[in-house]
Amino acid sequence: MAVNDDQSWATRAACVGRDPDALFVRGAAQRQVRELCFGCPVRLECLADALDSGTTFGVWGGLTERERRALLRQYPHVTDWAAWLQSEDDELVAELRADRAPRILALMRRQSA
Repeated sequence: MAVNDDQSWATRAACVGRDPDALFVRGAAQRQVRELCFGCPVRLECLADALDSGTTFGVWGGLTERERRALLRQYPHVTDWAAWLQSEDDELVAELRADRAPRILALMRRQSA
């Protein structure tokens, strides 16, 4: 079952009940908002859903829209992000799974060099 088919994970998100306007911010404010994500029990489900659906605004799964765009460009072959995040075992996925702000843009630049 794809993440988009079952959204029951959203009821367990750390941001449930928060004012959506406080979560959908731009620029440097995103760093502050995404701190809420790193203790969230469904962070990777949220991230996979945003990547699968091409969500272009806001912080989802602890990543900004810029970071998600970079992932989508780097891995255009991925069609099921939930499965990919669970099955892949490389440095980037370990960074995404960490309970802190991932340094994925720097890591992807280093991998492409």
